[in-house]
Amino acid sequence: MRVSWQSLTEEIRNCEKCDLCRGRTLPVPGEGNPRAELMFIGEGPGFEEDRQGRPFVGPSGQLLTKMIHAIGRERSDCYIANVVKCRPPGNRNPSDEEAAACLDYLRGQVLLVRPKVVVLLGRVACKYVLREEVYITRDHGTWYERKGIWFLPTFHPSALLRDPAKKREAWEDFKKVRDRLSALAGPAGEDG
Repeated sequence: MRVSWQSLTEEIRNCEKCDLCRGRTLPVPGEGNPRAELMFIGEGPGFEEDRQGRPFVGPSGQLLTKMIHAIGRERSDCYIANVVKCRPPGNRNPSDEEAAACLDYLRGQVLLVRPKVVVLLGRVACKYVLREEVYITRDHGTWYERKGIWFLPTFHPSALLRDPAKKREAWEDFKKVRDRLSALAGPAGEDG
């Protein structure tokens, strides 16, 4: 599969593969460093994301940005995307058909970014990316390796806003991400 950022973004902006396109204000392709070591994948855009055409810009996005800073990274150094690129009505989870319609876009993004680590934000992202049932409360912080990329499931920031008691567990997960990236960089922080 040969893809470029320009063609992929254009395809997403014009996509009509499923009914989600009919209710969107703006598609949300994703954003960030196109060669990031660290990538975040959520389930789909919410209200603010749909309005602005950018991922994770509402309250859960503000929390995600703080969590990224807490591990010594800048949001602009990461790449942030979602499984589906259009907002499901009422912020419901995307259906299997809706996710399937968008998965080639997400695969293209991962192929172009070539991250070392991908953080899967919530159960829905895990389900469609790992293609296995993951229970976040049980499996968060567990590493999965696929084709040389390390995937780590953790709580979606919106879940942390609803239940702040989970923030401590999420922080432990983010420390694992920080440590894995550091280990992958090799001695003295050089890629090796």
